[in-house]
Amino acid sequence: MLIETMTTKFTFTEKKDTRSGFGAGLLEIGKQNANVVALCADLTESLKMDAFAKEFPDRFFQVGVAEANMIGIAAGLTIGGKIPFTGTFANFSTGRVYDQIRQSVAYSGKNVKICASHAGLTLGEDGATHQILEDIGLMKMLPGMTVINTCDFNQTKAATIAIAKHNGPVYLRFGRPSVPNFTPADQKFEIGKAIKLIEGTDVTIIATGHLVWKAIEAEAMLAQLGISVEVINIHTIKPLDEAAILKSIAKTKCVVTAEEHQMNGGLGDSVAQLLARHSPTPQEFVAVNDSFGESGTPDELMKKYGLDVSDIVSAVNKVVKRK
Repeated sequence: MLIETMTTKFTFTEKKDTRSGFGAGLLEIGKQNANVVALCADLTESLKMDAFAKEFPDRFFQVGVAEANMIGIAAGLTIGGKIPFTGTFANFSTGRVYDQIRQSVAYSGKNVKICASHAGLTLGEDGATHQILEDIGLMKMLPGMTVINTCDFNQTKAATIAIAKHNGPVYLRFGRPSVPNFTPADQKFEIGKAIKLIEGTDVTIIATGHLVWKAIEAEAMLAQLGISVEVINIHTIKPLDEAAILKSIAKTKCVVTAEEHQMNGGLGDSVAQLLARHSPTPQEFVAVNDSFGESGTPDELMKKYGLDVSDIVSAVNKVVKRK
């Protein structure tokens, strides 16, 4: 598929799930660094950690359905110089074990990499109990916690490799569905560095995770309407690339944030706080509005809860009128 903008061509030849990008990155960093270890809470194949487990059986720990114990073990392993990567669904990686993360990891600054799959509505048919939409907010509120939400296979693989070299706790969020794989395979992932995908002058779209490709699709539609859109991929929600955001908004004078997360506590919330402090600007939010999800296909849920391309287009049309 090809999407061509005024300045940039975006193509993808295949769709791949971001959790497989994590598995590929984990295996690669395991080969590079003998201190990398992995722990999983009975979801090895779902998290694509099976290749690492097969290659490095003495560095892989299957803890069973005991997520709190997994976080405690991971924190302890850092004391011996290990770099533990924990893996389970996002709901169990955060909500179920928040106390252990706060007390044993964040409070003492332990070098634990909390890797979470099946985040957001695109978990689909498993329903609201598994579709956590609050995890970014939970994790970004913890002092010293780095929060990353990647957009495709290649970026997830690159991020997994990069966080192994970062000293400190990290929350890495990815998902189950196959999505367009459009970022470079050889990219260098820089924690806290936004990526400007499309240059524009009328409005800024700041997107993260699965909504990045939808933002690109929305830009192509808006260009046909004569609206010049700047699209920024914010893969690191904390630390936020404040300079890049402020520079873009100084030019466009309005912004739409797009994310597969609750409106409260997510990327849009962080951007709004930044603008309130430095440059009050009209902003619209494409996010879940104070609601739990439900069972359904990923596409059905994204449309019902206002996270589709048409919703981004609508938000842009609304915000440009507020300038």
